Amino acid sequence: MSSPIIRLDGVHKVFGDGPGAVRAVEDVTLEIAQGEIFGVIGYSGAGKSTLVRLVNGLERATAGTVVVDGRTVSAMTEKQLRPVRADIGMIFQQFNLFSAKSVAENIAYPLRVAGWDKDRRRERVAELLRFVGLADKAAARPAELSGGQKQRVGIARALASSPKILLADESTSALDPETTRDVLSLLRRVNAELGVTIVVITHEMDVVKYLCDRVAVMEGGRVVELGSVYDVFSHPTQEATRRFVGTSLRDRPTPDVLARLAASHPGTLVTVGVQEDHGSSAQIMRTLAANAVDGAIVYGGITEIGERPFGSLTLALTGEPAAIEAALAELRHFTTVQEYPELEATR
Repeated sequence: MSSPIIRLDGVHKVFGDGPGAVRAVEDVTLEIAQGEIFGVIGYSGAGKSTLVRLVNGLERATAGTVVVDGRTVSAMTEKQLRPVRADIGMIFQQFNLFSAKSVAENIAYPLRVAGWDKDRRRERVAELLRFVGLADKAAARPAELSGGQKQRVGIARALASSPKILLADESTSALDPETTRDVLSLLRRVNAELGVTIVVITHEMDVVKYLCDRVAVMEGGRVVELGSVYDVFSHPTQEATRRFVGTSLRDRPTPDVLARLAASHPGTLVTVGVQEDHGSSAQIMRTLAANAVDGAIVYGGITEIGERPFGSLTLALTGEPAAIEAALAELRHFTTVQEYPELEATR
């Protein structure tokens, strides 16, 4: 991993005093590498938005150190923070566009505040409109745009001053799934083509799965899990993480579905994990065939995380009991196998 552009060391943020004090962030230590897309996921009240506001100095840490691009943000005055914030762009859930201004004027606004002359502003705005695919919308007002187009304007505005870091706070929560994917693909381009470090705040694991390199899971103001997106998906250690992963994958049958599958499919039901380094679906099927066991896929799902396969298959296995046991023993050598003895007892 390259050198960190953002570093938090033992950071706390407490709002208020005494018994009514709210500990929004507690003892958070993490590093975000230059050029990566880093996700921060948590349910409402987990502290993730406060964490972002600590990074750009909109909130001051109660304790600990926040360093951004080599500058200790947590020790700076408001005046000292201004050049730091110029290197940090932000996009929001509700777009925050000026309704009375055109698309071009919205994008040009931070440049006008920064003192750019008119010709430079016009050239930069035209460049950004082409980049986000809205070259024909320069004169339109926000009310004339779709939600996805509004967020593209928000991204263009956030990129106006060529920031090193982009903070995206629930930036796709107001969008439908197809539009969300388009916006996330644009953020991928921002990262890949412009080299911008992106920090994504979200409560949607699908966003993390599609976009991010690494992820921090927050609960109660703390980072409870941290790692590559693939590792966090494939080996979640915390209950909060398992809930998030479950909402995204939906690859394992619920008890009710299992009961229906058992009633309609003869054979032994098992759920087998599918991962790049722990058994492909082809390897699973070869193992069954080598033991003279038939495996009918009755449930499951396989997705890509970081261009690597991940998911599970629920199979109805038929064959001699000894052959099934031998096949399962082989499968356990390279992947996870979940059996359902309670179903067999009811047959």
